[in-house]
Amino acid sequence: MSAEDRALLKQALDWAADGHQVAVATVTKTWGSAPRRRGAHLVIRGDGLFEGSVSGGCVEGDVITEAMDVLAAGTPKRLSYGVADAKAWEVGLACGGEIEVLVQPLGPGGFPEDAARQALTAMDQGRKLTLCTDAAGVTSADGAPDDFARTYSPPLELLLVGAVHISQHLAPIAAELGYRVRIVDPRGMFGRDERFSGWDVDERWPDEAFTDWAPGPSSAVVALTHDPKLDDPALLAALKSDAFYIAALGSTRTHARRVERLSEAGMSEDQIARIHGPAGLPIGAANPAEIAISIAAQMVAAWRAR
Repeated sequence: MSAEDRALLKQALDWAADGHQVAVATVTKTWGSAPRRRGAHLVIRGDGLFEGSVSGGCVEGDVITEAMDVLAAGTPKRLSYGVADAKAWEVGLACGGEIEVLVQPLGPGGFPEDAARQALTAMDQGRKLTLCTDAAGVTSADGAPDDFARTYSPPLELLLVGAVHISQHLAPIAAELGYRVRIVDPRGMFGRDERFSGWDVDERWPDEAFTDWAPGPSSAVVALTHDPKLDDPALLAALKSDAFYIAALGSTRTHARRVERLSEAGMSEDQIARIHGPAGLPIGAANPAEIAISIAAQMVAAWRAR
């Protein structure tokens, strides 16, 4: 959600800078099959324009209406929707879930602009920041144990080794999922503009690029070249990091040889076991696009299972 968080907070601040009143709606509690997770944001401009979602479309209309009242009064308001409520049926939340939504004005006494800027700065610097909201609905960086705590994390990133056919499909899928995508391949002809229009392909050797990129807890690393000279240095760097997902393309036999090489390079069994090899979920993928989908799905599963 980190890329979405960044986009929504930036949108809220941009609207405010243009002179608009802005409200921030946040899911603070969920029960049952609620359509959005705790912490999901919806930002609403004073004229009704909005971005984001707190329910996947079920209750947005009612939340936006309530947000107009919040902006008029200048004070936060808590809203509850549940399957047993008449309001829930009226607005469409009839799937068995319940949610509580806090609607705050962007500004003092609600969600301060400085708090939004602090969250953006932290994400851009690769840091986590937790903001707390008290019982009165006021958000700050200082909180008490009973406050609602919301953590903003650095954007997810995908570090791809190899400007290959699968990368042509995986890069845009990952971008749609909110990942910042980086591709490295020193073989100039592979990363030509005609093959990767709109993507910057780093032409350094992977060990140089990964020294620079320094994968962290929000990083996924996928090696796709089948060439040990390119894949292995990237995998070694990834295994020494706390990247949440590491994968490499290749058959079971190819992966067995890869394990031998990484062992000889000093990696332990536990470290090597972090590699998903062959990369991707076993969905019977038979072409580059399907393989890309299987890898993307495995990345999502790894991120959500942390």
